[in-house]
Amino acid sequence: MASATSTADISASAPTSYYERHIFFCLNERKGGEECCANHRAQQAFDRCKSQVKAAGLSGAGKVRVNKAGCLDRCAAGPVAVVYPEAVWYTYVDESDIDEIVESHLKNGRVVERLLTPPHLGR
Repeated sequence: MASATSTADISASAPTSYYERHIFFCLNERKGGEECCANHRAQQAFDRCKSQVKAAGLSGAGKVRVNKAGCLDRCAAGPVAVVYPEAVWYTYVDESDIDEIVESHLKNGRVVERLLTPPHLGR
C-alpha cells in the first residue's frame, strides 16, 4: 500500500536550486504601437544586467542567472523585471537603476524599495 507523501517529505528531499536567484526581463514587443516593455529599452537593460552580473562574478551555478522573458503581463508598469525566488517585481528607468538592482538585490540580497513595481499594476 502506497503512503501519502507530506509536504515536509517533499521539501526535505527537494534538490537545491541550481541558481540562487533568477532575474527575468520582459522583452516583449507588441505590434501596432501597443505599449510594451520593448518600447522602454528593455533589451538594453537586460544586456546591462547580464554584463554587470558577469563583471561582479555573480554568474554561474549557485549564483545568478539573467534571463529573457516574453510578456510578463505587467505592461502598465513597464519596463519590468522580476527576481526569483523572492518574486520581487522591479520597474526601472536607466542603467543606474539596473546597477542598483545588481549591487543591492542580486549581490547583497537587499530589495531596492524605490524601484518596486506597484502591486496593482498589471496589463
